[in-house]
Amino acid sequence: MMPDADAAAAAKRADPFAPLTSELLDVGDGHEVYVESVGRTDGIPAIYLHGGPGSGCQPDHRRLFDPDRFCAVLFDQRGCGRSRPKGSREHNTTQHLIADMEKIRDKFGFARWMVVGGSWGATLALAYAEAHPERVSGIALRATFLGTRAEVEAAFASRLAQFYPALHADFLSVLPPEEREQPVQAYWRRILDADPAVHGPAARAWHDTERALSEHKPARTRLDLASLNVWRTLPATPFMEAHYFVNDSFMSEHQLLRNAGRLAGVPGIIVQGRYDLLCPPETSEALAKVWPGSEVRIVEEAGHSLYDAGVRDAVMKSIADLASKTAR
Repeated sequence: MMPDADAAAAAKRADPFAPLTSELLDVGDGHEVYVESVGRTDGIPAIYLHGGPGSGCQPDHRRLFDPDRFCAVLFDQRGCGRSRPKGSREHNTTQHLIADMEKIRDKFGFARWMVVGGSWGATLALAYAEAHPERVSGIALRATFLGTRAEVEAAFASRLAQFYPALHADFLSVLPPEEREQPVQAYWRRILDADPAVHGPAARAWHDTERALSEHKPARTRLDLASLNVWRTLPATPFMEAHYFVNDSFMSEHQLLRNAGRLAGVPGIIVQGRYDLLCPPETSEALAKVWPGSEVRIVEEAGHSLYDAGVRDAVMKSIADLASKTAR
């Protein structure tokens, strides 16, 4: 629970990526968020924002940061991962998460920090940085998502039908015929329904479809329709995603692009998979056009996932390059 005394002590650690600190931080509203730090206590401050919304940080996310250079903070957002109460959507909005980040920054005593995130983590990174640009030394993004309903509908409707027509047919078949005209909104309604017989199959179908869209070479490109009604542990992300997306990510229309000028002077690198079906390159390019000082780095032969070929290495390089740039 206590940080290492200095960098020399950190260097002697058996696992340099083991947490220096870990705790449940009371952020109010009945929420405690899990927070951990890795690296060296006097390193370059950084924060990692996981995706979803609704997933959580994983041990491998620590390895994106050079432990000899960084003091990186990772946290599970409200209702996610190891945070409590698990799955809670009460008092859980983008504005609450931004406020939580400020509490975490203040706790660690960082005047400024690098903000790193992919997909929904990129959404939150941009929302935070636009709210507090003076607190941000640099931004490393992967797979730009601007948090809009239109982006989600394009991915799960038109692009799903274009690239995986059989999977699209499976996706629609889970819904009654009268709900198939606006399938994405129908899925959100069903996922947020209190009845397990309604939300269970919808949550599983949404999760499995999203997984196929997120990988450049998915292992499965059809839904196992027979298994959707089998009672087992449900994935967490569909519920938090539906909560956020039905509320337009708790942002005004085109907020992140409209306010991107606030990032002038904040260096940024956007890592983008060429064949990302969830967050396509056009979104990253649109952001770069209105964000002075940013650049887009395309990873060929890659889709959305951090673990598609070349993406993880590109993210690590973007973090290291921003650290060198901001340390000058």
